[in-house]
Amino acid sequence: MALSMPYQVVVAVALAVAGVFACVHLAMVFLHVAPSNTLTKRHGEAVGDWIYPEFEQNWKLFAPNPLQMNISLEVRAELATADGGRRTTGWIDLTAQDVEAIRHNPMPSHAQQNQLRRAVDFYLNTHTDDGRPNGSRSTFSEQYMRRLAMQRLYALEGSDGRALGPDTRRIQIRTVTRPVPAARWSDEKARTNPGYREFPWWTITETDRSVGDRASRTEAGR
Repeated sequence: MALSMPYQVVVAVALAVAGVFACVHLAMVFLHVAPSNTLTKRHGEAVGDWIYPEFEQNWKLFAPNPLQMNISLEVRAELATADGGRRTTGWIDLTAQDVEAIRHNPMPSHAQQNQLRRAVDFYLNTHTDDGRPNGSRSTFSEQYMRRLAMQRLYALEGSDGRALGPDTRRIQIRTVTRPVPAARWSDEKARTNPGYREFPWWTITETDRSVGDRASRTEAGR
C-alpha cells in the first residue's frame, strides 16, 4: 500500500541520512587503508577518530604501495668505427621509446608496459648493491639485460644511417629515478632531482649480437 505523505517524508529523510553515512564511511575507510597522501596527512587524526575502535581494518587496499617515483632505463654503446677506433654514443632512453609506443594506444603490449621494469628488477634482485652476483641466476639476469639492450640497438640507426647493433662492442646501462612531483595544490615538498645508478660496462658477445638481431627482426615483422 502507498505510504501517506508524512511517512514518505520520514522514509526519504532516513534514506538520505543512510546514504550520506555510507558515503562518509566508505571515504573514511578508503583514506585509512590508502597510502599516505595529502588528505591523510592533513586530516589523519579525524580519519583515525572515525575508524578506531569500531571500524578498525587489519588489511591494506594497496599491496604493495604504488610507486612514488618513475624509473627509466638508459643505455649507451661503445661502437667500432671504420678506421679501427672506438666511439661512445650518448645515453639512449629505452623507457621513453616504450612510453611513446604506449601513449594513445588503447591496447599496448605487455612487453611495452613491463619488459624493461621486470628486467631491471630481475637484475637488482640477483646482484648486491655494489653489482656483485648473489645467486645462481645472476649470470642469466646479466645476459638478459645485455640481449634486451642489443635488441633495441639493432632497431636504432646512428648518424650514418646504419643500425647501431652490428658495430656495438660494449654497452653500459643505467637507471634514472625521478620522484613523482607533488600536485600543484599540495604544499608537500619532495626531492625533484633525478638519481642515477650505473651498471658496469659489459662486453658484447657474438651470441648477444645474434640474439639481439633475431629478436629485433622478429619484432619488426609483427
